[in-house]
Amino acid sequence: MQIQEVRSLDDIKQFIMLPVQLYKSTPQWIRPLDKDVESVFDKEKNKAYRHGDCIRWICKNDAGETIGRVAAFIVEKSIHKGNDQPTGGMGFFECINDKEVAYAMFDRCKSWLIEKGMEAMDGPVNFGSRDRWWGLLVEGYENEPNYQCNYNFPYYKEFFELYGFQLYFNQLTFARKVMEPLSEKLDKKAKLISRDPDYSFRFIPKSEIDKLPEYLRTVYNKAWANRAENPELSHAQAVLLVKQMKPIIDERLLWFGFYKQDPVAFFISLPEINQIFKHVNGKLDLIGKLKFLWMKITNSNKKAFGILFGVVPEHQGVGVDGALIMAARELYQSNKMPYIDYEMNWIGDFNPKMIQVVEQVGGYISKRHITYRKLFDEAKEFKRHPFLR
Repeated sequence: MQIQEVRSLDDIKQFIMLPVQLYKSTPQWIRPLDKDVESVFDKEKNKAYRHGDCIRWICKNDAGETIGRVAAFIVEKSIHKGNDQPTGGMGFFECINDKEVAYAMFDRCKSWLIEKGMEAMDGPVNFGSRDRWWGLLVEGYENEPNYQCNYNFPYYKEFFELYGFQLYFNQLTFARKVMEPLSEKLDKKAKLISRDPDYSFRFIPKSEIDKLPEYLRTVYNKAWANRAENPELSHAQAVLLVKQMKPIIDERLLWFGFYKQDPVAFFISLPEINQIFKHVNGKLDLIGKLKFLWMKITNSNKKAFGILFGVVPEHQGVGVDGALIMAARELYQSNKMPYIDYEMNWIGDFNPKMIQVVEQVGGYISKRHITYRKLFDEAKEFKRHPFLR
């Protein structure tokens, strides 16, 4: 067995193709776009390199066959944030069903991180934002993964836990059928806030898309920034985010709540594009783009994916969440929308308020991922992710 750093074009190809080989008999697995995986390790495309470092390896057997892959990374902005010890990360782990191979790759990550001054590692996580490639799937193997979400074999869980990784937090993905009824509590909230004419709830039409970045940034920074290690969103980052979303945006899924014309809440969803990308075999080349365009034009995608939901603190507890959801429901459950299924981006079990809102919407847990943490000094006290209050 040999573990080697990914350096050459052939190494990169082996890194990309290993999961294709491993999951060839797993119908639920959807091959990620090659360019999406490679962009994580591209210093020109991944801004995490500006304040961090990353390395990746492939593992080969004595016959020269690739049997494992993994990456390790540090992000200077987060190694101390919310941690009792400097903490790095590992991810993009794939492995044959062999504990020795898995342990060897874990050891390689640990050694590299110790050299960088780390005392713990989280995994499997991303060298970048939490909304991509984050957590180990432990429940919901029968369901297809959403775009840039991890899918893995059940035996990975045993590898992580026997090695000494401990549960840092659960990541819960909630789903529901679009046409199922909503909680009466939400209807009561909506009726309560309807008495105040200063509130309004609507989706953002195409004519107003140029204002979307600032709407997003305003609500996000008040509702989410500096909570659960989420940094503030700059105007430039918001503009880039909207630019990345534009090719797939369905404006009818971009809902905001306003108070005296100022944005105070959002409920942002997108068409779940893995339902399209599963037909392009990892390549968004000319044929892949034609398939993508055809499926978009024909409304072949019947699944929507919620990426952001939040209410700024000063407007929480007065029914804004219910009013926003009920306003969106009128359109979602009309015959004007193609979507049958709905899933939300994962919610950490450290966020009970958000879980309560999703449960009121009628969501049920369709998948559970775990973010694990491994303390290098096992004599130290292990602490789970703190709960948001």
